[in-house]
Amino acid sequence: MRTALLQSSGRPGSTAENLKVLDEAAGRAAAAGAALLVTSELFLTGYAVGDDIEVLAEPADGDAADAVAEIAGRHGLAVAYGYPERDGERIFNSVQLVAADGSRPANYRKTHLFGCFERDHFTPGEQPVVQTELNGLTVGLMICYDVEFPENVRAHALAGTDLLLVPTAQMHPFQFVAESVVPVRAFENQMYVAYVNRVGPEGEFEFVGLSTLAGPDGVARARAGRAEELILADADPAFLAASREANPYLRDRRPGLYGALA
Repeated sequence: MRTALLQSSGRPGSTAENLKVLDEAAGRAAAAGAALLVTSELFLTGYAVGDDIEVLAEPADGDAADAVAEIAGRHGLAVAYGYPERDGERIFNSVQLVAADGSRPANYRKTHLFGCFERDHFTPGEQPVVQTELNGLTVGLMICYDVEFPENVRAHALAGTDLLLVPTAQMHPFQFVAESVVPVRAFENQMYVAYVNRVGPEGEFEFVGLSTLAGPDGVARARAGRAEELILADADPAFLAASREANPYLRDRRPGLYGALA
């Protein structure tokens, strides 16, 4: 499945402008044969927007979700987008997957919040594994800091995730996560990992880009630089099956020894 990664911070503070950016990227991705487009963390609103996050947050079935569904349907591809999700009085840092037919088969709420901004404005999610089927692959959802916890990704591996989508807001000086941790996660868990970052200065942060789609062999199928960019790579089920057959990690586990981890 050809997967497009939109490395962009969009236009922080303007959902309308970010929908325009998404629409344009979806057109380019579809023209290149992509079946899936993935954005960065909190793409629809911007990350460093302070208390405005309270105003910009919308329900999972709100107007912005309808607009994304229209974009997905018009361009004929699925879209996974980061956004602040309002549920009553609570706000979650979420990613929603919208299928090409406009349906919304998966919505994930970030379980591990990073830093004061996130802990001050968001409620942590409680469901570690959220999956759906897309074009013959089991696709899982996660956000940024979540992927840095090996238990999280291993839970996806044990649940059968083939392609893990990770919208992120990875900032300086933690670029080693994009460069090293993400390919290792893909290898040790025998899956593809699409890690899609913001880029450039935003408020007090400097986002480092370096978005990648890493394969189960630990090799980056595509790697962005430090500027806004749309990159594409394939998640190949046949290669994944062969890699899992050759790699013994999951078969050689001894769960009875790991009780102390919980």
